[in-house]
Amino acid sequence: MDRTDSLLTAPTAGSPATDPAPAPAPEPVPTAAPPPAEPPRRDPRWTRPALFGLLLATALLYLWGLGASGWGNAFYSAAVQAGSESGKAFFYGSSDAANSITVDKTPASLWLMGLSVRVFGLSSWSILVPQALLGVASVGVLYAAVRRWYGPVAGLLAGAVLAVTPVATLMFRFNNPDALLVFLLVAAAYATVRAVETASTRWIALTGALVGLGFLTKMLQAFLVIPVFAGVYLLAAPTGFWRRIRQLLLSGLAVVVAAGWWVAVVELVPASARPYIGGSQHNSILELTLGYNGLGRITGDEEGSVGGAGRMGGGGGGPFSGQTGLLRMFDTEVGGQISWLLPAALILLVAGLWLAGRAARTDRTRAGLLLWGGWLLVTGLIFSFMSGIFHAYYTVALAPAVGALVGIGATVLWRARTTPAVSGAPAPGRRRGFAATVILAGTLAVTAWWSWHLLGRSADWHPWLRTAVLVVGLATAGLLLLADRLPRRVAPVLLALGAAVALAGPVAYSLQTAATAHTGSIPSAGPFVQGGFGPGGRGGFPGGGRMPGGMEFPGGQFPGGRFPGFPGGQTGGTAQNGGTAPDGTGQNGQFPAFPGGGTGVPGGQNGTGFPGGGRSQGGGMGGLLDAREPSAELKALLEADADDYTWVAATVGSNNASGYQLATREPVMPIGGFNGSDPSPTLAQFQRYVTEGRIHYFIGGGGFRANGGSNASAEIAGWVAENFTAQTVDGVTVYDLSSGEQG
Repeated sequence: MDRTDSLLTAPTAGSPATDPAPAPAPEPVPTAAPPPAEPPRRDPRWTRPALFGLLLATALLYLWGLGASGWGNAFYSAAVQAGSESGKAFFYGSSDAANSITVDKTPASLWLMGLSVRVFGLSSWSILVPQALLGVASVGVLYAAVRRWYGPVAGLLAGAVLAVTPVATLMFRFNNPDALLVFLLVAAAYATVRAVETASTRWIALTGALVGLGFLTKMLQAFLVIPVFAGVYLLAAPTGFWRRIRQLLLSGLAVVVAAGWWVAVVELVPASARPYIGGSQHNSILELTLGYNGLGRITGDEEGSVGGAGRMGGGGGGPFSGQTGLLRMFDTEVGGQISWLLPAALILLVAGLWLAGRAARTDRTRAGLLLWGGWLLVTGLIFSFMSGIFHAYYTVALAPAVGALVGIGATVLWRARTTPAVSGAPAPGRRRGFAATVILAGTLAVTAWWSWHLLGRSADWHPWLRTAVLVVGLATAGLLLLADRLPRRVAPVLLALGAAVALAGPVAYSLQTAATAHTGSIPSAGPFVQGGFGPGGRGGFPGGGRMPGGMEFPGGQFPGGRFPGFPGGQTGGTAQNGGTAPDGTGQNGQFPAFPGGGTGVPGGQNGTGFPGGGRSQGGGMGGLLDAREPSAELKALLEADADDYTWVAATVGSNNASGYQLATREPVMPIGGFNGSDPSPTLAQFQRYVTEGRIHYFIGGGGFRANGGSNASAEIAGWVAENFTAQTVDGVTVYDLSSGEQG
């Protein structure tokens, strides 16, 4: 066995022994103490420098030029700004410091960014750097989890795959909740590994606590791994069955405590003493958890959302969901984000389980494969078939599992390949070693081909890379088949070359992602992909007729020749004409007005607010998916006498409000929450605020309602338009509510 083989096969602390596996020790009785851990083994000298290099490279990738993205997702940045000004807004995750409404998620990720802002002041860097550091930490924890059972090479490969997965590069440079969610889930997986080693109650309870904190980050998505982690512990922990059951019940209690304390506070505090729960229709965090952000994402029945199955015509899961199905993770919209090494991960998972065979119940090779493979399959299948709102960046939750399976699978197969030479195994062992070699070579060939295919979706973007990956990948795969007949010094070269080929595509996409500013609510990694999202993370309507997720409407027209309802429910128009009367009525079959007289202009013209960059023009500055910085004149208008008002302005939709709020650092009321479809405030409440002199201006524009929800935002906009005089400031419609009613 050459030196390279020994590096891949030498077990480290707690790692499985090489084939043939020793007979398992008899299970202790339930009351017996867990067996002691194996004595630690020293890693090769190069391990720490290699790990340091990986973490340093990851930090550079995630931190370089980070400020170019500005506020990133202004929806969350505005909430962070609010939390830095108000302890109440910090606790609840309010969109504004005056606590009118919360964001439509639990607030743990906002807490982390809010603490950074409180220490370093409000800036793009103080918001985004914590996200990047979470990415570096995730890579480090994934390395530690995989290394414990499979050695440093497997850990380094797993960490490298996670670091350069394009969607991971995107989300660890962005301020969505996904960065903290991934870190917490990877940490929970590490705790599960430690728990399985010695049947540790402390570690399995920590697993539950970390998953519970994941709920406080992104609600029920964190719970997708619970059956996998619990099942692996129940299968492989070296203690009696009933003790395992009791430990899992304790871990479940840890989940409930870590996730439930904040929910209990929100439910017990009277609605009058806290902000409205954004994303719900009845001011309930339980409704938000189980509905809009829960089962509604599975079924598509998300009242108040802009998507949902069957609500927009066509197939699949609605305009912000795309087509559902088994191949969703490989399609045009999602493939370049996550799927570069997904085929390899699936092949190596199956091969690894085959090699584990009928191993003992506590076999760690199989346990690790089931842990990471279960994470990948359960989460991936739910993402593939969910009919509610789905965005490609959600798939960052798959990246740790893909990385772990690639690192583990490659190591296990290489170990099986070298087993006959080590042990003098009989013919069956030699046949298994040959099969492992063929699978390794085949996996590399499939990976090279799939990278070639994905790069072909951006055919004009560095076309030489596509050819190089395919040619070098197939050649290296062929040489791997002959590895046993080649000089020993060739083996490390082949391994390094195979890893380089496998990572070339995702590295290129990640570098392009890091070099591009990303803003808005639906960012996307990598270069422009025909039929998908364009560079910079802005979705589009290529040809005037494609919605996010690949839904096409001939000639750029929406189903039935009508645009989805804006607040007020008006419909009409096509993607080729537009404009409305200033009073908010749709005329001549054109687009309905935004509240306050704005006009919808999809297709990416001069702004944002639609996936393609369409914006509300004439009525307002921002829109559904993005925010814009107001002009100096408008900013000065809003800041005048700001201390005399609770809210310097009110406008429909959280993103529309966030641009004004981040510019002025003053509370701006986002009427209706993210989509403008929440009943916050009602017309009566808004009228009372105006009478009490708490709101200075109403700004037109913003909002989008396509799946039910409250009509309060349209009622408010109509009441303002009827009773106050409009003025235009740099193309934005503004009503001075302090001037008194005009009719």
